[in-house]
Amino acid sequence: MVSHRQARVWRYVEEGSLLKLKSYLRKHKDLDVNFSQGKRQRSPLQLACSLEDDAVLRLLLKHGADVLHRDRRGDTALHAAANRALKDGKTVYDDFVVPLKKKCPEALNAPNRAGVTPQDLLNWMKDSQPEERVRRPPEADSEKEWLDKLFGECEDEFFETFGAYDADDYLPVDEEEEDFGDWADRIRREYFSKKHVEAQRLARSSFKGKKEKGGQKKEESDKELLERLQREHEEYLARAARKEEETRRGKKQQYDERCAATFSAAAASGSPKLNYGDIPWPAPRGTVKEMLDVMLHGVDRKDEAAFRKALRKQQALWHPDKFAQRCEARLEEKDKQRILDTVTALSQELNSLAHSLKT
Repeated sequence: MVSHRQARVWRYVEEGSLLKLKSYLRKHKDLDVNFSQGKRQRSPLQLACSLEDDAVLRLLLKHGADVLHRDRRGDTALHAAANRALKDGKTVYDDFVVPLKKKCPEALNAPNRAGVTPQDLLNWMKDSQPEERVRRPPEADSEKEWLDKLFGECEDEFFETFGAYDADDYLPVDEEEEDFGDWADRIRREYFSKKHVEAQRLARSSFKGKKEKGGQKKEESDKELLERLQREHEEYLARAARKEEETRRGKKQQYDERCAATFSAAAASGSPKLNYGDIPWPAPRGTVKEMLDVMLHGVDRKDEAAFRKALRKQQALWHPDKFAQRCEARLEEKDKQRILDTVTALSQELNSLAHSLKT
């Protein structure tokens, strides 16, 4: 069964697309060009001979095309070339028979199913030529042979040189290559797209005056919208700040109430054992700095005297020795060390803050 890539090769040979075929074969170097296609089961080389495309024939030979590949009748590419030479004469002979014979001399004596060899066909061509065309001076034959050889070398050099300018970027032949139908659809889309752009341009120019007036109104409307959005944003920030202040104030109030309930003399005389969660921490799950923020919330730090007074109050409340005097006897043994460590850390942070005020 013919593969998709082989079908692409067949199509390029059939269309005579030499450059595409050359680029495609260069890209797929392992592609086998010896396959059969169509009702007559011909190979691409036989098709090139039938179409009298000598450039494609030379390219296929260069890429390993088999001259002895047979079609349904048993004919080889040399049979096809000889038949075309019988019909069209010496030019076809030089362009097709000579390269095939040079590539595979034994193909001259390869019979088809009817027992006819390419050599038989070529002999019939010689017999059908006039006497004066068959008998030529030896000098002319040698000169013609030399010219044919020179032409073949020049043609091979041309194809080798030309291949440097037909890179795959300029001759896309991959599996997604654009065929004629796709090309036509693309051209149609581009045409209507350009017409649409042109219509839009004309419409803009026709209503330019109206747009200028409308543009001024739109600018005023945009300015009003921007101002409204700015006011709403400021109101949102103010609400968020008020909410944050209410939350901080609530934490501070709860902290003060818990301190009074835990450290009062009445509470000390008859309260049960205290675990870590029973201690009135300013921020139970927060860091030491977060605890300080709650403790000192509402105190104006610019008022140095008031701030020092509030700070000394908290230092006295959380001093490790004083805290131990008030609460150590009531602490749960399993949480005792953790509570005392936290009190020490909190006291050290308060002392550090007080020291920074002095300096």
